[in-house]
Amino acid sequence: MGFSSEYNNKLMSAMDAVSMVHPGDWVDYGAFCCAPEYLDAALAMRQDELWDVKVRALAFPGVAAVAKVAPESGCFVYNSWHFSSGERKSHDRGSCHFIPFVYHEGPSHYRQNLHCDVCMVRTAPMDSFGNFNFGIANSFQRAIIENARKVIVEVNENIPRCLGGAEESVHISEVDVVVESDNKALLTLPDSAVTAVDKAIATHIVQQIPDGACIQLGIGGMPNAVGKLIARSELKNLGVHTEMLADSYLEMFEAGKITNSEKAMDRGKMVYSFALGSQRLYDFLDNNPACASYAVDYTNGLFNIAANDRVVSINNALEVDLYGQVSSESAGFRHITGTGGQFDFAYGAYHSKGGQSFICLSSTTRDPAGNLVSRIKPVFDPGTVVTLPRSITQYVVTEFGMVSLKGKSTWERAEALISIAHPDFRDDLVREAEGMRIWCAANRNDEVLHMVGACA
Repeated sequence: MGFSSEYNNKLMSAMDAVSMVHPGDWVDYGAFCCAPEYLDAALAMRQDELWDVKVRALAFPGVAAVAKVAPESGCFVYNSWHFSSGERKSHDRGSCHFIPFVYHEGPSHYRQNLHCDVCMVRTAPMDSFGNFNFGIANSFQRAIIENARKVIVEVNENIPRCLGGAEESVHISEVDVVVESDNKALLTLPDSAVTAVDKAIATHIVQQIPDGACIQLGIGGMPNAVGKLIARSELKNLGVHTEMLADSYLEMFEAGKITNSEKAMDRGKMVYSFALGSQRLYDFLDNNPACASYAVDYTNGLFNIAANDRVVSINNALEVDLYGQVSSESAGFRHITGTGGQFDFAYGAYHSKGGQSFICLSSTTRDPAGNLVSRIKPVFDPGTVVTLPRSITQYVVTEFGMVSLKGKSTWERAEALISIAHPDFRDDLVREAEGMRIWCAANRNDEVLHMVGACA
């Protein structure tokens, strides 16, 4: 079975491919490392002849060329489902807009709510069966392609072939145009620095993880610290069902901690939707049958998460207020990232048999003036986005301890959270809680307050 003739008939230059975009179109990019950087640069070169072209992306690696075009020109309107560092900078300049959503609903938006004129996605080279693999960024690419009027694939030889799972590729028969790119190297992430605070938080969490747990880790130094501790622990027969696969999973796998042998779903497989990390991680995923790439409505589907026993979900936060609301997306009106799958896994893990959801943050940070401020706050600043409502939050962890908020009244929550705040801020938080009427006679003296930091 040969598809080379069809491939060659659909092959064209990047500039010819982007000529398919017309004024007023909606253009969707592939996600993360499968964003079409080569086609993006070509599309931006048409800025003098296009107007009102709306682009949707998801964590573009760096700053998209179309987002560099002056927004006041009216040529491009750039939008993102989840900010990368480059998109955060574009947002600060007024050239990027955020699309609020919870990650598992991404495919349904394209199947129910949205319209796409042109889809552009970076893929692995076509295989002998005519398939272009989405590589390390499955996400909701299939749903976009099924919705799109025109489909353009940007072939990059550095994209690993990530086996499914499901919905991990597009066939040549579904593609309108093939563009062979400059084969730019994929974005890699340096090993996240692990601080003493990260280690302290990780220690609290790892002590709670049972053998046979199914692990989901977010991105950053603290989840990386958890992975390193697990790799050196006595834990065994761990499983993986996650949205993001990072180097910490590779470290745990190589240490023999991950076997996926006790999972109820996809036994024997590490299930994920996208990967971000080192080149070594990408090489590990290439043609590896121990790993399964799925669309995000599968990995982050609430019932799918809960179907595995002992799911342990570990995610970062920016701030937590005394009601137990979690903000992981913005600082006031400055948008930083997105909801991602934090809600999905916090909810799904809690409903797993023996499952646990951990929200982690250092007790303090520095404000723009360099002043030390508490990350446990009475209330959020105006504009701050709530990622987890107070009814969803289970465990909150800082370097000073871990508390459970499930089933607790407002005064119990305030007491628990203040007990794991930095000691320098606890008295002020008590006074604020009193003014908020979530501190009462049942809240005991300071000696008891300082004892509450153990897991409730």
